Amino acid sequence: MAKLQMEAAAGRRGRAEGAAAISLGELLRIWTGIGLQSFGGGTSTLYLIHDVCRWRGWLSEEEFACAWALVQIAPGVNLIKLTALVGHGLRGWPGVVAALAGLLLPSTAITILMTVGLAALREQPAVAAVMRGVIPATIGLSLALGVQMAWPLLRAARNEGRASVVVHVAVMLAALLLLFVAHASPLLVLGLGGIVGLLLGRLASASRARAAHASPGDAT
Repeated sequence: MAKLQMEAAAGRRGRAEGAAAISLGELLRIWTGIGLQSFGGGTSTLYLIHDVCRWRGWLSEEEFACAWALVQIAPGVNLIKLTALVGHGLRGWPGVVAALAGLLLPSTAITILMTVGLAALREQPAVAAVMRGVIPATIGLSLALGVQMAWPLLRAARNEGRASVVVHVAVMLAALLLLFVAHASPLLVLGLGGIVGLLLGRLASASRARAAHASPGDAT
């Protein structure tokens, strides 16, 4: 456990040093690239943000998953909140402005241009054919991103024991059923997940306390 904590601390220090080295101009350029490549909706944009954060070492897999979970709680557009969160972590409030400007300005300009010719494009058979291929590809991106975000959580749960893995998988499946079968509110699903996490945390703390209390007696 101590080794894992030391490795995590070293990783955070390395990411902090990398964040301090990036300029606002570089940050704007990177997010502009994300904005220009954000075809296919929010899923592809989220995939790009995840890929950049991982490749540049801005966030670990666990930190990205936590950030994505955090932005689900507050109302608003999740991708914008995530962009602001990452930008603030890198360069503070100026980083928020640079990241949001890079993400939103190119896509907004392209959307305005596309809106002008939307009526004509919609009637083109080629456009309909392209969309029939884009939609399944977008679903594939969602599945790939889901696996990438779930894997570090399950890996951490495995270190805590088999019961933790079972609970994490059960929560994922329950959320899936609540959303797609019961059509529950996302806020309700997130709230229930948070309650489960709180209960698990308390049970884990109580278990550690009992183990620590029993250790002196075992030694004697």
